[in-house]
Amino acid sequence: MQAEARIARKLGWPVETGGGTPAGAMRAAEALVAKGATALVSFGLAGGLDPVLFPGDLLVPYAVVDGEERLACDPALMQRLGGATRHVILAAQDIVPTALEKRDLCRATGAHAVDLESGAVARVALAHGLPFAVLRAICDPANCSLPPAAIVALNRKGAIGFGRVLLSVLRFPRQIRDLRELAADAHIARDALVERITHITSA
Repeated sequence: MQAEARIARKLGWPVETGGGTPAGAMRAAEALVAKGATALVSFGLAGGLDPVLFPGDLLVPYAVVDGEERLACDPALMQRLGGATRHVILAAQDIVPTALEKRDLCRATGAHAVDLESGAVARVALAHGLPFAVLRAICDPANCSLPPAAIVALNRKGAIGFGRVLLSVLRFPRQIRDLRELAADAHIARDALVERITHITSA
């Protein structure tokens, strides 16, 4: 997404946005490979599946669960991102909107967090024989169900579609408090990413 892309660019590495979808992430990863990328990193926010994870917790997962496969991240690249954590991240095809669905996915897959892009990035990397890794910050924790506006908010470029959000709020005005809480959690998560990037670039 565009907000996370602005943070990632501070690393000085080429960045492409995937728009928050698996298909978009695949196109973005392929574009980076075409430009000569020698490694791929999936970067941004994630939803928590493990209830011990909170907004702002940083994950450098050692593997991506994609369907029936567990795709191992590159040790050297994980070290550059701050070192591997004990986590695995689930590659989802759609947003996981409710706390109940998150709980069920955690039990079924053993994954600690979920996002829509890491699986596609991993697949592109493997197809081209490139190392890959993931750096994600928890935004919505496991006990958080997303308000309706959050599910429709992003456009294809990964930017907030304010018209969509406004229309959703007009239809379901009671979600405003939940949206404020989600925005605060997203701010915490992005601050954590900025801090990690600052540490990486100053090391």
